[in-house]
Amino acid sequence: MKVIHFIAGIDKGGGGTTEYMRLLSTALKTHMEIIVATKKTSHPINIPGVRIKFFETGILRWFSMLEEFRTFLLAEKPDIVHINGIWSPQNWGFQKIAQEVGIKVILSPHGMLEPWIMAHNSWKKRLGLFLYQKKAIQRASFLHTTAEMEALNIQYLGFKPPISIIPNGIDLNDVKGIKEHYGTKKMVFISRIHPKKGIELLLEAWRHCNTNGWQLEIAGHGDENYIAHLSKSAKDLKNVNFVGAKYGNDKWDFLRSADVMVLPTHSENFGIVVAEALALGVPVITTQDTPWEDLEIHECGWWINLSVSNLEKIITQVLNTAADELQNMGRKGRKLVAEKYEIKAVANQMNDLYKKILN
Repeated sequence: MKVIHFIAGIDKGGGGTTEYMRLLSTALKTHMEIIVATKKTSHPINIPGVRIKFFETGILRWFSMLEEFRTFLLAEKPDIVHINGIWSPQNWGFQKIAQEVGIKVILSPHGMLEPWIMAHNSWKKRLGLFLYQKKAIQRASFLHTTAEMEALNIQYLGFKPPISIIPNGIDLNDVKGIKEHYGTKKMVFISRIHPKKGIELLLEAWRHCNTNGWQLEIAGHGDENYIAHLSKSAKDLKNVNFVGAKYGNDKWDFLRSADVMVLPTHSENFGIVVAEALALGVPVITTQDTPWEDLEIHECGWWINLSVSNLEKIITQVLNTAADELQNMGRKGRKLVAEKYEIKAVANQMNDLYKKILN
């Protein structure tokens, strides 16, 4: 079997979808031939053992780009094209050409139809749906979501293609060291720094809590002006620090240094950093706008409705949780990831879905 994954970008600063593409394609290559097709960016990641095809994109190149897509697909003759993400005209164009030449298409929205996303720049979303995106979603052979919550939201919008729910995953072989020492009294945020991530609410809640002796460190990349705005708003918080983006071993060291990781997001179709923290043995606070009810079911974190008051309540609870209890929660979190979110198991499910589509 040959499968081409198309994704808008696999740039080093691309966040969760870039990491998802690296992990999934690496695991799938043991089952089939995988090619990743994407637009050329400044700092693309390398995926050992996986062929990557880069396309020059741009409005002025639109028609020639579509012809390049057609030439590429006719030459490669994949069994399936897997589109990752929506709204990008390139994603739509690649799907359109693939279906014109008779290739089956699976589409993963990656949370881009979630309520918070749909409400953000809603007029652009409505225009995009009207012009091209609604038809593209309806014409997919299958939709793939990472959680039941995302599937229900898609069905609520009226889309009819069959949906397969397969979570994202992580490779436990990538996880560098398990947390051993608890009681560091550090809470960390690590993700893309963006208004949807709820950092402003986190800072406000932190301001209202008695956090003496604790540190909050915020790591990630994002718009420089927005980061400067957040940093300025936290000037009065002496135990809050913005520490920049963390990659590779620095990321694992940063997460492992924490007693708790917090992701107070307005919307997340998975939140790979949640799985990464749990894999290290770090309990997690996140919101019910993520599919992480497992935090409560498996007693390895806190799953809350997002508000300043709820964040205050949980932060206060964390500040008063003994180190040995945090350690116990961390062990449960690692066990959960090993049993449910290891990337090899996820790849097996995706391989089964591809076979189902072809048959």
